[in-house]
Amino acid sequence: MSDVVAPRELTPRRRWAALAVLSIAVLVLAIDNTVLYLAVPSLTADLSPTANEVLWIGDVYSLALAGLLVVMGSLADRVGRKRLLLVGAAAFGAASLFAALSTSPAMLIAARLLLGVAGATLMPSTLSLIRTVFTDPAERARAIAAWAAAASGGAAVGPLVGGALLEHFSWGSVFLINVPIMVLLVVAGAWLLPESRDPAPGPFDLVSALLSMAAIVPVVWAVKHTVAAGVDVAGVAALAAGAGAGVLFVRRQRRLPVPLIDVSLFARPAFAGSVFAGFMAVFALIGTLFFFSQYLQLVRGFSPLQAGLGELPTTLSAIAVVAVVGRFSRRLGLGRAIAVSLALVTGGLVAVAVTEGLTGYIWLALALVPLGLGVGLAQTLTTDAVVSSVPPRKAGAASAISETALELGVAMGVAVLGSVVSLVYRAGLALPDGLDPAARAAVIDSLAAGTHALDPASPVLDGARAAFTTAMQTTSLIAAAVTLAAAVVAWRTIPATAGGDAGTGAGERAATDRAR
Repeated sequence: MSDVVAPRELTPRRRWAALAVLSIAVLVLAIDNTVLYLAVPSLTADLSPTANEVLWIGDVYSLALAGLLVVMGSLADRVGRKRLLLVGAAAFGAASLFAALSTSPAMLIAARLLLGVAGATLMPSTLSLIRTVFTDPAERARAIAAWAAAASGGAAVGPLVGGALLEHFSWGSVFLINVPIMVLLVVAGAWLLPESRDPAPGPFDLVSALLSMAAIVPVVWAVKHTVAAGVDVAGVAALAAGAGAGVLFVRRQRRLPVPLIDVSLFARPAFAGSVFAGFMAVFALIGTLFFFSQYLQLVRGFSPLQAGLGELPTTLSAIAVVAVVGRFSRRLGLGRAIAVSLALVTGGLVAVAVTEGLTGYIWLALALVPLGLGVGLAQTLTTDAVVSSVPPRKAGAASAISETALELGVAMGVAVLGSVVSLVYRAGLALPDGLDPAARAAVIDSLAAGTHALDPASPVLDGARAAFTTAMQTTSLIAAAVTLAAAVVAWRTIPATAGGDAGTGAGERAATDRAR
């Protein structure tokens, strides 16, 4: 049964133009994950958020995305993927305007939350529409590679875009730029994209939708709260509540004839391994980049634009994945290709940890190349594997599984690794007894706040910069250990058979292997 409401074969030019529209959508969403990072010093000076509020400003966007992607993917199957994408684009533009006009940390956090909700209506539709538009497996594999390059490249492009804007405008410009792009997306999408939906989606299960959100949000909150306040009853209760909601969600999905998520897919090692690998790759990249932009500005003294350019090696290497992913997966096979991709991420993170302590930038730039290349490869291969393994009529809900894992990786990366940076930074501070109480509080809160409270030549600030560098190095090594473990899991769980037609995507071959 077709999942396209008005099935017709699009011309090649129309297909690739539609892909451009869908890639722009995911590019903007990915950029919004990281574009704010460079603005932290300037918005700190303007809005005076606490360190915990800064984490929430950065994290609530991805948290909302992760919590709602499964729900919105299922909704897109019912109301139409094109329709939901266009509604989401309009809402995203309005929320961006609200964020740009924020006058307090609470207002900005609320705006970022609305951006995440709007973004959740966009992402499932992008990947599922690719599945609808590109029916040929080889062509679809190339389209997914381009989509993944937009997602991973967008995360890396964000600091560059933010740096260019912040060089001439206020921090609100990093949100305001979304408005004309969303207008263009709505107009072009209405003309170029076909409508598609599941013709027999079954009833929408509100209880499952609520349980899916209840399983994600408390866990991330518990991590952030525990770092800020230590282990207490509230944090443990939130963690237990999230775990309990997760158990109830899984049990309910197993009983329902039409589940929100087909959890039986996770019984297949290849599927579960692919989702886990994609999660870990993004966890490491975004968790590192969140404070890396601040490191370049506050420790190395880069301007916002220079910091954005400083992260360009990550961007270029992530984009280069499109040219090499096909040959890479054919040579190694799916499982080994994903494992090697994660090993590249591991090597890049170790190199970043080493070079963060060096004075020259060139070595740091070289360390960023394997990091971007590895994340781009892992994201492309795991996304292709997940999407190619499901029936077309469930494309929206199934692609939401992959995207939820990626967005949850963003949220958890910022929450966990960002919190580790704060903990190690504070533990490494050695503040003199005679320091002004207000300055002491600012330095302890964050390096960004301390930079505005102290004289640039202050020895105390030099010590704070050294503590922040140590914190970045420690966090990079922790992320490297996590991705190395994920590489081992991918090697052992995802089929490593190579071969197949030259144009066939890695995920398509993996789906064939699983069907045998």
